[in-house]
Amino acid sequence: MLDTSAFKKGVCLVFKGMPCMITDYSVSTPTARGANTIFKTKLRHLVTGQLFNESIRSGDKFEEVDMERHGASYLYNDGSSWHFMDDETFDQFELNADQLAGDEQYIVDGIEGVQAVLIDGSVVGIQLPMVVTLSVTECDPTIKGATAQAQLKPAKCETGLEVQVPAYVEAGERIRVDTRDGHFVERAKD
Repeated sequence: MLDTSAFKKGVCLVFKGMPCMITDYSVSTPTARGANTIFKTKLRHLVTGQLFNESIRSGDKFEEVDMERHGASYLYNDGSSWHFMDDETFDQFELNADQLAGDEQYIVDGIEGVQAVLIDGSVVGIQLPMVVTLSVTECDPTIKGATAQAQLKPAKCETGLEVQVPAYVEAGERIRVDTRDGHFVERAKD
């Protein structure tokens, strides 16, 4: 059984009899006395791909989805779908942007650690590694000595993902980005 304390992006649970994956969530604590913490979640139905929002009270328990995970390799993008290969069965499968639900912004050639998520033998999605390496294509120039505090600036990556990076990062550099929330982790050590 899953408790709300285990909620994070990518967790799969049975919600109202449907196999769902948490694609995003936020926590809000009402100010009234005795009020429970509420998890505002964005869920994706694993079979149909439908997205919906639900508010779930802290402490609620859910069954885990009975599923398998296989290693997968990213092959290519044809403009509307991302193509992968299951590393165990060598079957190829494709997922569109709706099925990836934002994860397409982390998928680049040579990505390692991708897992195919299967329910009843059919692929319903992928799980990304915790951190991926992306190239910065655009960002503001560095301003040396502008302030004593660390400042962040927006940077656009090769996949179109926008990330807030420290002021010392420049266009052309490779950075590591957390796939759970899209924040800058560090410069890539290539």
